[in-house]
Amino acid sequence: MESPTGVCFRSVWRGCAMNSKNLQDVQPGERTSASGKAVRNRILLSMADTDYRGARPHLEFLELPHHLSLHEPHQKLEFAYFPNSGMISLVVVTENAKAVEVGMVGREGMTGTPAAVDLPTSPLQEIVQIAGNGFRLPVDILRNVLGSSLAFKNILSRHAVVQGMHVAQTAACNRLHSLEQRLARWLLMAQDRVDAGLLPITHDFLATMLRTDRPSVGLAAASLQKKQSIEYRWGSVKVVDRKKLEEAACECYAAIQQFNSNLLLGD
Repeated sequence: MESPTGVCFRSVWRGCAMNSKNLQDVQPGERTSASGKAVRNRILLSMADTDYRGARPHLEFLELPHHLSLHEPHQKLEFAYFPNSGMISLVVVTENAKAVEVGMVGREGMTGTPAAVDLPTSPLQEIVQIAGNGFRLPVDILRNVLGSSLAFKNILSRHAVVQGMHVAQTAACNRLHSLEQRLARWLLMAQDRVDAGLLPITHDFLATMLRTDRPSVGLAAASLQKKQSIEYRWGSVKVVDRKKLEEAACECYAAIQQFNSNLLLGD
């Protein structure tokens, strides 16, 4: 069953060559890495066969444990990461070591997007927030494939546009909306990416990502639980009524969905 994220992110790849297959027709397991690991990342599945053959020998499968740092701010980008499962947070870290999440990546996308347009560094920290697994690809190989394929360049260009819209909307949301609304939006976006009702996250983690304190997160979570949209357990949050959670979120979640819908319609 296709997740909501899969539906909205089809816009990223619409119009790109896929060897006569649409993305929604490609099933997990139809592609593997050179080591035989199944590919579930949607960008890797969307690549034309000729493009994928160029990348396949260089794809390195790896586990993505909780809190693994994939890239530190302003360091040279060496790899692009393509999650099969789990979730990676894109985080801004200030000089006084304060941090706030501005984006997230699951199996719908990739990290290291600046490398696709020959930017050598990124100001964002990339850190695994929900454990999973996936692949990494050296950025020089990524650039080689991009240089020989207009179709793959279109795929990553569309992905970069959508990711940039998400970052901008998240920044506005963190500044303008209530903590309860922001928490609801975050939980919806996380569920879209991991395609699971139970999210292994703590109040401490949410406080850092939403740039607030633990007691405030506790109050917001308690309010959402009282509305019967979530159940908070020690170290995890269960989404029990997605519709109610959407009603509790601010307009930013709907706006992010609309970005993708507009791209899908060619607006």
